[in-house]
Amino acid sequence: MNVKDSVLPPDTRPMPALARYRTRPLGFIFHYVLLHGRWHAIIVSAIAIAVACNVGMSAIIRHLVNGMTEGGRGMGAVWVSIGLFCATIICDNAAWRVAGWMASGVFVRVGGDVRGDLFRYLSGHDATYFADRLSGALAARVSAAAGAVVALENMAAWNLLPSVLNLFLAIITLGTVSPLMAAVLVGMTLLLGLCIYLLAGHGQEMHLAYAAEAAEVDGEMLDVMQNLPLVRAYGMMGVEHGRMRQRIRGEIGLHTRSLRYMEKLRMIHSVVTAFMTTGLLLWAVLLWRMHRATTGDVVMVTTLGFLILNCTRDLAFSMVEAMKHVTRLAETLGHLLVPHEGSGVAETVVLPPAMLRGHVQLRDVSFAYPGGAPVLSHFNLDIPAGMRVGLVGVSGSGKSTVLALLQRQRFVQAGAVELDGVNILELDEASLRAAMAVVPQEVYLLRRSVGENIRYGRPDATDEEVKAAAEAAGCTRFINAMPQGFATVVGERGVMLSGGQRQRLAIARAFLRNAPILILDEATSALDGESERHVHAALERLMVGRTVIAVAHRLSTLRGFDRIVVMEHGHIAQTGTMAELEAVPGPYRDRLLATGDLLAPVPGLSPLS
Repeated sequence: MNVKDSVLPPDTRPMPALARYRTRPLGFIFHYVLLHGRWHAIIVSAIAIAVACNVGMSAIIRHLVNGMTEGGRGMGAVWVSIGLFCATIICDNAAWRVAGWMASGVFVRVGGDVRGDLFRYLSGHDATYFADRLSGALAARVSAAAGAVVALENMAAWNLLPSVLNLFLAIITLGTVSPLMAAVLVGMTLLLGLCIYLLAGHGQEMHLAYAAEAAEVDGEMLDVMQNLPLVRAYGMMGVEHGRMRQRIRGEIGLHTRSLRYMEKLRMIHSVVTAFMTTGLLLWAVLLWRMHRATTGDVVMVTTLGFLILNCTRDLAFSMVEAMKHVTRLAETLGHLLVPHEGSGVAETVVLPPAMLRGHVQLRDVSFAYPGGAPVLSHFNLDIPAGMRVGLVGVSGSGKSTVLALLQRQRFVQAGAVELDGVNILELDEASLRAAMAVVPQEVYLLRRSVGENIRYGRPDATDEEVKAAAEAAGCTRFINAMPQGFATVVGERGVMLSGGQRQRLAIARAFLRNAPILILDEATSALDGESERHVHAALERLMVGRTVIAVAHRLSTLRGFDRIVVMEHGHIAQTGTMAELEAVPGPYRDRLLATGDLLAPVPGLSPLS
């Protein structure tokens, strides 16, 4: 079966400076409007033409009524008005259809751009950002932001913009009957709009509270779904159902409170605009009785009065609804657009793969986690290219921190980590990642096919190279036994595979990567004896000719390594071969070696060499 999976080209577009919009949701929206500026301009123009046609119909009706009141003398005006009326209807409908056709494409593209850019920005955060945040809530916020932007674009195109243009053109048209009437109407409309806007602002905290709670509920639901085996194993399904029901009730309460506040604003607006429209009609009738307005003028004022009533109502409702979406967008951007953690050093050095040797040095390195005591203090370690080094020590001694600094998941606070003589903070991302292959304790597999997960080590690899990597890692037998072989989807996080199979796929991925540095982070600690035998055999083949840096709790897995580094409290307590460390007093022999489970051999497992 063909194991070749579709390989998409990498996204090389420059990352937009999204962090500047963290507290500017409207600026965030306009960024994407300008990104598709030409198409938005066409939509706005079409809507403006349609609105002009709509208001123009009232003026045409005025001439039609005036012509009809003149009897036979006005028949010419009547027929002209009828012709104009038909042409205006055609133009109005055509303009709306053009706007709708264009919007159906560009608004969807804007939503896609928002989701794509937020995903790219979100994935640029380091491990600290994700440590105290639910991944489900973050994903929900990305979708919520895109949904809010698209909803605001639709609201602006079909509610806000038409209402504003209708009001503006209607008031100008009314000015042809009575300039004073138009001026009074402008003042009252502005005053009403200001009051509604201020009152809507007071409800922002309610909308914000609901938006935050909705995102958290989505995230917690996903968190439980991803850990259903744990929930079932401990009989906590009923407890989780009750907990989720309680959280949803809280979300419903906040949502109801938010919606009812909006309804109060709508009621206030409805009462005020009803009085305004009635007053406008009475005023027009009064002018007609004073022979300062024609019958057609009264009809037009009545028509425009109802238009203004509907427009102000739609405008007020849309503004309140838009405020809710803007608030939710602001809450989302505040969480997602946290500035990226960085070293402050420009990543400008490029090392071609042919120049990578795998010489690693940590020079006078110091590091502490936020709010914690120093984990590494003036730490020095030199690992020549091709050497196998094992890091051992009790939990908290700094082993995993060394690996994190080497992979630039964390940034040194003093000193430097160098690769082939170059500070890794200065290395461009591609050079750094090409230098390393990682086999972790918890293997990360995507919900994709076996072939795609192996090919993640090198996306441009051929089918033959993928199969060769699988063979070298001892995967071929169990892959061929799967329903679709290399095309079999492994399930979420590789749930369709055993722990040993997942580890061997990670080793196949590392084989395909063919990087000069191999990092083993507790790669066998969670496996049973049978699985560990297979994984060790694969690792033994993988380590040949590479710089190997391994963290291991089971000391037997490090037999045959060139050097063992014993760490205590962020310092190197001892270093040497396994035989040398066993021969002298120190933490290796006195503490680590005395712990039976660390040295216990795995039945049938030959030491690595």
